[in-house]
Amino acid sequence: MCLSHPTEGYYMKSSNAVFGARGDFITSPEISQVFGELVGIWLLSQYISVAQGQDIRLVELGPGRGTLMDDILRTLSQLPASRLVSKEVHLVETSVSLRAIQEQRLKPWSEKHNIQLYWHTSLDDIPEKEGSYTMLVAHEFFDALPIHLIEKTQHGWQEVLLSSSPDPAAPTILRPSDPLSASAQNPAPTRSSSSFRLRPVLASSPSPISTLLGSSSPRFKSLPVGSRIEVSPASFRIARKVGEVIGGQSNEKKKGSALIIDYGDDKAVGNSFRGFKDHKIVDPFHLPGHCDLTANVDFAYLREAMANTATPHGPLTQHAFLTRMGLSMRVDALKRAAKSDERKQAIESSAQRLADMIGMGREYKVLGVTSNGGGEDDAGRVWPFLNEDHKNSSTDPKGSQTS
Repeated sequence: MCLSHPTEGYYMKSSNAVFGARGDFITSPEISQVFGELVGIWLLSQYISVAQGQDIRLVELGPGRGTLMDDILRTLSQLPASRLVSKEVHLVETSVSLRAIQEQRLKPWSEKHNIQLYWHTSLDDIPEKEGSYTMLVAHEFFDALPIHLIEKTQHGWQEVLLSSSPDPAAPTILRPSDPLSASAQNPAPTRSSSSFRLRPVLASSPSPISTLLGSSSPRFKSLPVGSRIEVSPASFRIARKVGEVIGGQSNEKKKGSALIIDYGDDKAVGNSFRGFKDHKIVDPFHLPGHCDLTANVDFAYLREAMANTATPHGPLTQHAFLTRMGLSMRVDALKRAAKSDERKQAIESSAQRLADMIGMGREYKVLGVTSNGGGEDDAGRVWPFLNEDHKNSSTDPKGSQTS
């Protein structure tokens, strides 16, 4: 509700800049065009392997300002395999103000290249299209979906709820021993407009929803009493739909590929929920509707959701994905075309920021998805998702960011 309330939600109000230097956070597509270009190259490589010549349907979940889709379309328009193929774009966006920004950014593709643009409030609203190849991308989408925080107790899984009254007897879920990361131990100071603040409290007993969520993954069963995990049933449902859009259900076969890019890991964590304001981590209960809210994505949960629909690959770190896809070669080409030393330096520093293993290159993960039997080698692998072993996928109930 704090993010998507029709009038008061953070993403819904045009007064919230949200993205970029003037907003509360900046995304990879806004940092460098190379990011979107390499995403487009990967999608095109999957298309060439199984569906070259077919119409292309591009789908983006949470398109932001339209920058990523713009870069993907520019890439596809410059390469022979996709230049002359009929294309249409479907954008899943609930914010009216963001839709207007996206339309302004992408309208030239409709006017000059006859690419039809469609907006939807849900992935479920996109109609089926026979004989087309679907390219789907979700960049920083799943981290913004609602989560439930549950704790395993002697009585079963119990949900962590919010209290609006300062009840000292209520057990708190936030412990100093469970920081999100070193950078979050001292979040940016914020002011409270009221003496009453929202605070997490543990429910007195298990509920149907907490019991269901605790049993929603086989990974959760072996966790010891005292473990806490963030679980997103909305993420599971949408990931399941992504699998169906890309690969179809058991009685049908579709062709497509997808990339899901977000911060998180191949495990569940218990204390990643935070707010962002002015590019700083803040108390998530600070000024609801005026700051971004986010939680780390459990990529193993997304992979489990896609069972029997499509084939997931990875996740890889953003560093590994970009470097294996040819980041350095593309950066070198852009630098050769640059007309000033300042521009060359800007190209280099932006690319380094995307792949920096101290920051975005490590924190962001990339999950590939292909239709079953689409583009894999004899070992069932897809470049660049090679030698990724998930046998040790687990949960991290204390919210640690260590790998």
